[in-house]
Amino acid sequence: MNNEQIKDARQRMDKTVEAFRNEIAKIRTGKATTALLDGIKVDYYGTMSPLSQVGNVSVLDTHTLAITPWDKSMIQLIDKAILASGLGLNPISDGTNIKIPIPPLNEERRKEFVKLVKKFGEESKVALRNVRRDANDHLKKQEKDKKMTEDELKEAEKETQKLTDEHIVKIDEIIKHKEKEIMEV
Repeated sequence: MNNEQIKDARQRMDKTVEAFRNEIAKIRTGKATTALLDGIKVDYYGTMSPLSQVGNVSVLDTHTLAITPWDKSMIQLIDKAILASGLGLNPISDGTNIKIPIPPLNEERRKEFVKLVKKFGEESKVALRNVRRDANDHLKKQEKDKKMTEDELKEAEKETQKLTDEHIVKIDEIIKHKEKEIMEV
């Protein structure tokens, strides 16, 4: 029974790490990445659609993104959506394609982004600890209901703690990697 609790906790912790990874992928590093535009939606014939569904989003070089809309009438709407996104990007349209130069970050802005990454990391660690607490609560309830012994409870709690520690290390590694990426000039 306790293996199911630990398996469930592992899945929830894996999802937390993945959500953190996806969240910081959107943080600008001064290098072009299509993930930068993932949150932008465009009004496509009355439906708010992600950019990737209204055109081909690609990386031209380390400092330029390109969007080739499938419907050329969408160019102006895509331009407006990018400008309204608050990412500080200025799209350049040539009538058929949109190029987005990624401006280099200044030192102050880089430090702000590092702080943001660390904040997201801390929130993710709190989420991991909440999963651990939930798992331990379930395990204690099972022990109270005589579905496991006290020794089995202690062993399961150790396993849950080990799982939590592993996932916190993963988050720390992601933070360190993203910090290095952001501070790289």
